[in-house]
Amino acid sequence: QVHLEESGGGLVQTGGSLRLSCLASASTFGKSNMAWFRQAPGKERDFISASAWASGATYYSDSVKGRFTISRDNAKNTLYLQMNGLQPEDTAVYYCAALRALRSGFYDSPDEYISWGQGTQVTVSS
Repeated sequence: QVHLEESGGGLVQTGGSLRLSCLASASTFGKSNMAWFRQAPGKERDFISASAWASGATYYSDSVKGRFTISRDNAKNTLYLQMNGLQPEDTAVYYCAALRALRSGFYDSPDEYISWGQGTQVTVSS
């Protein structure tokens, strides 16, 4: 497993932007499909976006498509999530997650991921 650490969360007004980062400890990051999830109080952990290491393909949930952008810098072992047009319903703890290295595909179930960060809080005020 790889150690993941998110940063970049905070308090922002409606319509504002934030960029989250997820630093991975292992060089296997460059060969791992990665994803962002979020979890609001009292709710399940929901898939947001994923990034494929081999093809560079990306995938988004309908709730964030067109507002959020996932990217990665394999040289820095870092995954990013640029969030624009934030709304109060985006308030949640945001987690990055990693699939087993070399595993392909996009998965929206948290159970498929073997490594998780501790999460970073994003709060959007109305």
